[in-house]
Amino acid sequence: MNILNFLEEFTSENLVNKTSSRKDALKTFGSLSKKALLVSIPFGLAGSSKAYAFQDQNAATGALQLALTLEYLEAEFYRRALDSGVLPAGSRAEAVYQQISKHETAHVEFLKAGLGDNSLESPQFDFTAGGAFDPFNENSTGQEVAYAQLLALAQAFEDTGVRAYKGQAGNLMGTAFLTPALQIHSVEARHASEIRRLRADVMGYDLDQNALGWITLDNRGPGMPEATAAVYEGEEQITQGGVNLVDATAFDAIAVSQAFDEPMTGQKASEIAGLFIVS
Repeated sequence: MNILNFLEEFTSENLVNKTSSRKDALKTFGSLSKKALLVSIPFGLAGSSKAYAFQDQNAATGALQLALTLEYLEAEFYRRALDSGVLPAGSRAEAVYQQISKHETAHVEFLKAGLGDNSLESPQFDFTAGGAFDPFNENSTGQEVAYAQLLALAQAFEDTGVRAYKGQAGNLMGTAFLTPALQIHSVEARHASEIRRLRADVMGYDLDQNALGWITLDNRGPGMPEATAAVYEGEEQITQGGVNLVDATAFDAIAVSQAFDEPMTGQKASEIAGLFIVS
């Protein structure tokens, strides 16, 4: 597949249509990322300013819009979590959620400013995913159940965000947004680690290989609902850059998989986010 043909499919008019629904936009992002996997960019083309400019109008814009949608989801989730009364007042969990909420709101404002006229409005979210969850105890499932779900969804959202930023890094190459995106990515990773350890403390899990701050193989970790399995698909890799690291290091697959986080395609991130988007 020729890179020029690929880019021509995603003109700024097709990729950025502010009148389209948020779900349609997410579908476009997913298609973009899936097709991007089929393309290898020649070194000569990648080094040209013209290629970078075209990419900035298309792939980079789509990557930032996907990031903004995910940040909207996280910012709204933490805001509603703090307003729900499910988090114990004065607890470490409340303090963590308050600080992460500030971070996610700052990410939203940065991405909105960076996108300018190409920015998207926030979707409408349903954090019950059509009734599968009740994280804010709106349907009276019980405080303890809601608290567990509040923590589980936070982990799933943060792990999705970390992998999604990594998956879109290639689309930001040659633009002014690569460095800020990496700055956000590392903070999202800190969020994910903190939430995992918070879950271990609150739920009383032993700090074994599945409850530490990193992802082990494709395990969701203890207490995570089956619905979050898609967040961890592909994380069991033991070969990096063509090197089988189990053979090369004599470590087991657990340690090797923990040492490398895998990227997530825009399509997969869009599918996960779409479960919580109403319109």
